[in-house]
Amino acid sequence: MEMVTKAELDQFRCQLLADIKEVIRAEICSVKQEQPKGYRTKDVRRILGCSVNKLVSLRIGRKIRWKKVGGTVYYNKEDVRKLLEEGY
Repeated sequence: MEMVTKAELDQFRCQLLADIKEVIRAEICSVKQEQPKGYRTKDVRRILGCSVNKLVSLRIGRKIRWKKVGGTVYYNKEDVRKLLEEGY
């Protein structure tokens, strides 16, 4: 039978906490990288000067691509730029 000292247990605890913190940091970084690179609804409305209904109409007409992440809708920046160039 092997005896474990209090110092060894303390060292193990510190190493375990360090490993857990590293896993959490890695997970947070991956979540931040997954967020879409687009405009939110309020930003697109301000840029285009349109109502929510008109924005929905543009989505239905497939003039602007969008993605819903959680409860937030993100719009493709390139599509917003094209709409501005077309004189919307």
